[in-house]
Amino acid sequence: MQEALIERLQQQVEDRQEELFALLSQLVAYPTVSPPARNTQEAQRFAREQLDACGFETELWEVYPGDPNVTGIKRGTQREAYRSLLLNGHMDVAEVGSDAEWLYDPFQLTLEAGRVYGRGTADMKGGLAALLFAIRLLNEGGAELKGDLLFQSVIGEEAGEAGTRACTERGCSADFAIVADTSHLAIQGQGGVITGWVTVKSPVTYHDGLRSRMIHAGGGIRGASAIEKMVKLIDGLQELERHWAVTKSYPGFPAGSNTINPAVIEGGRHAAFIADQCALWITVHFYPDEDYESVAAEIESHLLKVAEADPWLRDHPPTFRWGGRSMLEERGEIFPSLTLDEEGEGLKTLAAAHAKQLGTAPIVGMSPSVTDAGWLGRAGIPTVIYGPGELRHAHAVDESIELRELIHYVKVMIAFIADWCNQPKSESERC
Repeated sequence: MQEALIERLQQQVEDRQEELFALLSQLVAYPTVSPPARNTQEAQRFAREQLDACGFETELWEVYPGDPNVTGIKRGTQREAYRSLLLNGHMDVAEVGSDAEWLYDPFQLTLEAGRVYGRGTADMKGGLAALLFAIRLLNEGGAELKGDLLFQSVIGEEAGEAGTRACTERGCSADFAIVADTSHLAIQGQGGVITGWVTVKSPVTYHDGLRSRMIHAGGGIRGASAIEKMVKLIDGLQELERHWAVTKSYPGFPAGSNTINPAVIEGGRHAAFIADQCALWITVHFYPDEDYESVAAEIESHLLKVAEADPWLRDHPPTFRWGGRSMLEERGEIFPSLTLDEEGEGLKTLAAAHAKQLGTAPIVGMSPSVTDAGWLGRAGIPTVIYGPGELRHAHAVDESIELRELIHYVKVMIAFIADWCNQPKSESERC
C-alpha cells in the first residue's frame, strides 16, 4: 500500500509541477542576499508557514537581528522505534552584482526552454522549494511517517555564519541528515575550510627617519618592520603548503587541494612610520579526514618554528586568531569537513531511491566546495550533501536550474523520506 501511495505522489509531482514553480518563485522573490544579510525575516516566516501547514511543530528564532532560523519537527507515530531524518537548507543567497549584467530579473523566477532563472535557483532555494513541496505532497497524501521528520531552514551559509552551527548548539539530533545544497543530484561529502588571522606586532613604534639606524651596522636600534617580518611568515606558509601537497591526499580530490591562501594583508600606519603591526588573513582548505583544530595547530607550530629562526621574531612571535561565527561580524569562518560512510544505511537507502527514480546509481564522491553539512556531521549525525543544481550555475549571473532536475529531486525525496522514516531503528540507534 505504501509503495502504491508513493507512486501516486510521484505522479502528482508531474501533474502539479506548477505548484513547485510557484513555491520556488515565492522564495526567489525574497531578496535574501548575503552580504549584506540581515534580510531573511519574511522569507523565513514563509518557510515556517509551509511547515506549519504540513503538521510540523515549528520555531522561528533569531541568530542575528533580521536573520532567524526556522526549525521544525513532525513527530513520528512510533518515533521511539523508527528512524528520524533531518533536512537542512539555507535561505540566504549570493550577491547579485550589477542587475545590468543579468538577462533575467534575479528576484523574479523565469522559465525558459526548460530552465528556471533567478538568484538562488541552484544555490539553494531550488533545493529548499523541492523539499517543502515533497513534504506538502506526503502530508496531503496521508503518508504515515513512523519516525520523526525534522527540518532546518537556516541563515548565513553564504557568509560563513552560524545558522546551522547554532542549530547543533541547541542540541539537534537525527539518525540521518541531508543537506540539500548544490550537488547536481550527486551524494557528497566535503573537505573543510577555516580562516585565520596571523598578526605580527612590534612593542615600539618608530618614525620612518629611524629606519637607517634599524637596518645598518652600528645603528643601535633593535627594531623591525612588521610588514617585512610578515614576508618571512608568508614564505613559511608556502613551504608548508608545498609540504602538504606531497604528503597529504584524499580520494576524490585532486592533488594539492589542501591549500593555504594569503587572502588579505593589512599593515602599517602611513608613510612616516615603520610598520609596527601587520595582519595576514589566510584561508585554509583541508581534507575530510582532518579537523580544523588540528590543521590550525599545525600551521601555528610551523610558523612559530619559522619565527624561532629569526632574531627579532623569536622575541616577538606571531599571534593567531582562528575561525569565527561570521565573515560579516568577525571576519572569520569555519566549515568543518565531512566524511562519507558509504556502507551506512542512510546513504545506501538514498542511493537506492535515486537509482529507482533515475534509472542509474548516483555519483558518490566529494564536493569541490563547502556547505553547512560539516556542522551536522561534527554533531554526530550521519550526513550527506544531496541537492539539485550545478555548482557552475551557483553564484553566477543568470543563475538557473533545470526544471526536470527539480522534479526528479522531489520524486527521489518523497520516496526516500517515506522509506527512511518507516524503517525500524537499529539497536545502536535506539541507544
